[in-house]
Amino acid sequence: MRGFEPAAGLLRERIRAAGETRGFAVSRLLTHWAEVVGEDIAARTRPVKVGYAKGGFGATLTLLTTGAAAPMVQMDLPRIRDKVNACYGYNAISRVVLTQTAPMGFAEGQAQFASAPRPSPPAPDPALRRKAEATAGGVGDPGLRAALELLAEHVLSRAATEPRSNIAPETKKG
Repeated sequence: MRGFEPAAGLLRERIRAAGETRGFAVSRLLTHWAEVVGEDIAARTRPVKVGYAKGGFGATLTLLTTGAAAPMVQMDLPRIRDKVNACYGYNAISRVVLTQTAPMGFAEGQAQFASAPRPSPPAPDPALRRKAEATAGGVGDPGLRAALELLAEHVLSRAATEPRSNIAPETKKG
């Protein structure tokens, strides 16, 4: 070995072995999914498994998708099958099956789903803000003080909006 070696060369055998346990004879299908099927389809799907029939031909590719994207992906199944077979170099895949899941069911961070933007919180009451600053005023660390001020502000604003309890406060007996 001379000098540096590309990371792909170091991991090639491990990726191939991991892919073969799931039925992927061509690891390129896993590692370059977006290049094989296109960015639009890759954003909505992930290849999960390839199941082979007894004769070795006519395999079934299982794709993971969200329930909302499934109808659109369903329409693209013939095109997906053609692109995957082009990757294999022959008609290895005869069926493509969809498995639907929730967006958080995808592997860590591989699929990005845009959510609706959250509304910005209302501006804090200046009196509550001053009270919160006074509560955390004795703390020396600026980061901790800011966190405590924010916590105090949330607690005070919640206490101001929640109805009072019907339970009387404890009284001294004696």
